[in-house]
Parts: sequence; structure tokens; C-alpha cells
Amino acid sequence: MKKMILLAIMVMASTAASQAQLKPEYSKGAATGTSPVFSTTASPDIPMSVTFGGEKVSFDRLDMAERLDRELTGIIYGQTTTELCFKRANRYFPAMSKILKEQGVPLDFLYLAVTESSMDYNAYSSAKAAGLWQLLAGTARDYGLEVSDEVDERYDPEKSTVAACKYLKAAYKKYGHWPTVAASYNAGMQRISNELSKQKVDNSFDLYLVQETSRYVFRIIAYKLVMESPKRYGYRFSRKNLYQPVAYTTVDVAGSVASWVDWAKDKGITYAQLREANPWIRSNKLTNAGGKTYKVRVPRGSELYRSKRTYSVYNKDWVVD
Repeated sequence: MKKMILLAIMVMASTAASQAQLKPEYSKGAATGTSPVFSTTASPDIPMSVTFGGEKVSFDRLDMAERLDRELTGIIYGQTTTELCFKRANRYFPAMSKILKEQGVPLDFLYLAVTESSMDYNAYSSAKAAGLWQLLAGTARDYGLEVSDEVDERYDPEKSTVAACKYLKAAYKKYGHWPTVAASYNAGMQRISNELSKQKVDNSFDLYLVQETSRYVFRIIAYKLVMESPKRYGYRFSRKNLYQPVAYTTVDVAGSVASWVDWAKDKGITYAQLREANPWIRSNKLTNAGGKTYKVRVPRGSELYRSKRTYSVYNKDWVVD
């Protein structure tokens, strides 16, 4: 009994000491039994308009503003995923943006890839979509990618970007409106076209759609806002926080490979490093019965160590140093 009384006294003393260290507004709440004051959060201001793909999107209408607010709030306060999006984007955006420019697709569609995969090149969905652009196997094949048990080019950041651009350009020929093109990337051109006809409107913002598609374009625009002005939304990085592009030498492989493990070892890298550099490799061997030539990336050794490399930044507004 004495031990229990002594323990109770110690607990009470510890609690009193902790309360003494709290700010008055916190300790007052604890003392009166009411809720303490929590950390301050801020609701984002919703702009009256945003440019997407060179087209002005107005958020004067209440429903438009509220839909953007929902996505913007989720991205701002979903810190773990949003931070990773910045870090990964620094690695992939340089090559992807170059391809978008060459293909004539607005750079705002980089944020579609962010929305699709959080810039995880190895992303795979329950709908069996894969890669940074979350392409379905059939769509990927339609736009020139190989998809098999040994090779899946949906996971190749650059080849999948080219394929996605082909889809986006085809959709733009149909709709002439980049936000509606973005909606069709989620729902498919046939569904968007059918709904535009049935609901007698001319763009996706005026459509009544399932929640996933209804939210989709607003989420892309929300990522655009945050990633173009991260400091405004509380995200600050050092350049060393951001994942870096890795330089490679390229080796042509025109025959079969009995073991990628042995192949990698022969090139002075590990099998894990080979797979990281070439995520399109989906097996430990390559049959290649058709004699196709594959360009295999071998990362340069100096690029793999923090102490030996320089640090580049895709967008100078992402960093504070």
C-alpha cells in the first residue's frame, strides 16, 4: 500500500512539473478540464483563377472554389506524400519536361503525373495501371510500349512520358480544351465524350461525374499551385534534400541475357542498381526472341554517392539555399 501511495505521489508531482512547463493557454485548459489549444493551422486562400495549359480556369463559382479547396487542403496537410512528391520530381521533371516540350504538351501536365503516382516510378494500382503515368497495359501497347513478363516499358520514366503525350495530344484534337483532356486521362475519352453529349455541356468542369473523376483535375491544379509556390504553403527544402537525377552510360543489348545479375556484375554495379536504373526490366533474364535492341542504363559510379556529386535543382523556388 505504501508503495502505491508513493507511486501516486510521484505521478502527481511529474504531472504538475509538466503542466508548469506548458504555456498558460495549454495549462489553463488542462486545469479546467477543457480542451487545450492545439497548434495553429491555416486554411489556404483559393485564387479567383488559375492558368492550366495556357487556359484560364475561373474559381469564382462556389462549387469550383470548394472543389479546389478540398484538394489543396489535402495536399498541403498531407505532408509525407507531398514532400516525397517534391523530392522525386526533382529527379524526373528535367527529362520529363524536355519530352513534354518536344511533344507540344503543356508543362502543367507534369502535375498530372504527380497526381497519378506521387512520382513513384514503381507505382502499381489495383486497376493494374503502372509507372509514373499509371498506364494500363492496353493503352501502353496502343501508344508503342512493350508490356510483357520480362519487359514493361510503362515503368520507363522517359518512354512512358512519350506514350502519355501521344494520348494527351490525341485527346486535345478531340476536345480542344486541356482541362477536359486531363479529365479524359482519368475516365477515358469515350466516357467523357458520352457525358459531354448527354449532359449538353462543352467541358469537363460542368459535368456531373463519379467522385474520382470529378476531383481529378482539381487535384492536378492543386499540385500545380503547391509545387510552383511551395514556400507559400509551408514547404521549404535544401537542395540536398531533393533526390537527384543520375547520369548513365547506355549499353545496347540486342540479344538474350541469361542472367541480369551476372550482366550487372560484369558492368561493375549490383543487380539492385541495375533494376533501379532500368525499372522496365521485370525479370532476372531477357529472352528477346525477336532480337530487339534495348538501351540499358548503367549508372556512373560517381553519381551514386552523396560525397562525390553536385546537387541540381529543377525549380529554384523549391529551395532556400
